Amino acid sequence: MRFVLGTDIGGTNLVVGCVAEDGSALHALASEPTHAEAGASDVLDRLVTLAERCIARARQELPGAEILGVGVGAPGPLDTRSGVVLLTPNLGWVDLPLRQIIHDRLRLAAELDNDANCAVLGEWWVGAARGSRHAIGITIGTGVGGGIILDGRLYHGASDVAGEIGHMTIDTEGRRCKCGNYGCLEAYASGPNIALRAIEAIEAGAETRLPGYVGGDMSRITAQTVYQAAHDGDELALEVVNDTAKFLGVGVANLLNIFNPEVVVICGGVTLAGDSLFMPLRREVARRAFKPAVAACRIVPGELVGTAGVYGAAKTFLDA
Repeated sequence: MRFVLGTDIGGTNLVVGCVAEDGSALHALASEPTHAEAGASDVLDRLVTLAERCIARARQELPGAEILGVGVGAPGPLDTRSGVVLLTPNLGWVDLPLRQIIHDRLRLAAELDNDANCAVLGEWWVGAARGSRHAIGITIGTGVGGGIILDGRLYHGASDVAGEIGHMTIDTEGRRCKCGNYGCLEAYASGPNIALRAIEAIEAGAETRLPGYVGGDMSRITAQTVYQAAHDGDELALEVVNDTAKFLGVGVANLLNIFNPEVVVICGGVTLAGDSLFMPLRREVARRAFKPAVAACRIVPGELVGTAGVYGAAKTFLDA
């Protein structure tokens, strides 16, 4: 059986797995924290070690398995033609020749694309958007990314920047984003910024049970903490999730009016918020987007929780 090593480099975790050529199976899945603060060399050393272990395990479990190559999803912007990561605000990488490094270290052919593009491609290939011709995905984690599928092909734009949905401006006088702009969607709806908005409300005197979830240490509040408290009925957490849905709704409505997709897939830990996120999100989109665009589109959570980027990275290699 033939496989591709799918490699997903995220701001929080490194994830690798061997994906069957037809997308039917995923073997030897492994992950570990990224620890971006340690620097590019350290991250890449650990990524290569993780990849080597994954390949060895797959070959042990599946005698005769053939590894065709490596697909890599990395935060961007990047240049897919040269295989260079141009800038990663959440990792601090600049002009890193990542494809060549992976090729040289693993001695396998490699292809590179944006990590969010890969996640969306994975959902389109074997996940929540399978069977569609026009799809958009939004990935919510350390940052907010996205990807656009038009007529069954991933759309890169003129310089590989298409799909940077997290850096859509939703408030011209808004919060400063790590990219340097103000009012980006990411500055409101990324995991860390969801947590930050909750912490700011607590510091301003809002009543909430959130501190009790983290033993009173507010630095430990994460987006997942907020989702759990919202599920438990905490009013502040519900307000933060509802506001997040509105911010996302503005962005999704813009995308519906521009691209008219059949499906919008929301990927990442934010899907843990469930109906408390998706119901107000769909309402906000319906309020803002053209009715024919709304009628034609499903807004759904991703199905490949934690593995969409791995599947999509493998598909990136196969499509090259």
